[in-house]
Amino acid sequence: MIEKRSFDSLGHFQNGWLNAKHHFSFGGYFDKSRLGWGALRVWNDDEIQPGEGFAPHPHRDMEIITYVRNGAITHRDNLGNEGRTEAGDVQVMSAGSGITHSEFNREDELTRIFQIWIVPETEGGEPRWDAMEFPKADRAGDFIVLASGNPERDGGLMIRQDARVLGATLTRGQSVRHPLPQNRQAYLVLAEGKAKVGNVELDARDGAAIRDIGEITITALEDTEIVLVETN
Repeated sequence: MIEKRSFDSLGHFQNGWLNAKHHFSFGGYFDKSRLGWGALRVWNDDEIQPGEGFAPHPHRDMEIITYVRNGAITHRDNLGNEGRTEAGDVQVMSAGSGITHSEFNREDELTRIFQIWIVPETEGGEPRWDAMEFPKADRAGDFIVLASGNPERDGGLMIRQDARVLGATLTRGQSVRHPLPQNRQAYLVLAEGKAKVGNVELDARDGAAIRDIGEITITALEDTEIVLVETN
């Protein structure tokens, strides 16, 4: 099954500095058919105006992955962590037993991010934050792992769930295949470009909910950037 979630069908929130689209129920947007996908709970497509951002606020018991599409995001938390994550790179915050953080666009341009929340395998644990660079050239033509519950095996940043976040860039006409083991499911979003996932055509910022397929084949119809979450 490949179910297209078009960008126009997503939940929407906008104020003076944030323009957000929600792939799953979040905040004031509720759709009982879109409550998550396996352990994946949230996928927000956020546009943040220059000099603006999320003031300090708490989280717990959630793995929060931020994929920066354009611009940069600056993180600060009550553990003393502070870092700036640029376009194409990724940060992970394991909220664990509790953490308070802020996320701001300190740039002179619009910042666009995917914010992905995954429910951890167990509650509690020491909160942590980390970030890593992922040059697009390293994922040209194939998926690389951006975050994983087993980074020693897969590479990427650590998350506390049997899940993987992957990224790939394809040029027009290129294809990539990704096996999906039994009892696993995937959610895929095009950060940019246009592609076919199986026989389903996606435009930039569309999503696809995928399960009961042994292998996913993605063919770029134009230069394309892909983010995929595979989970139980």
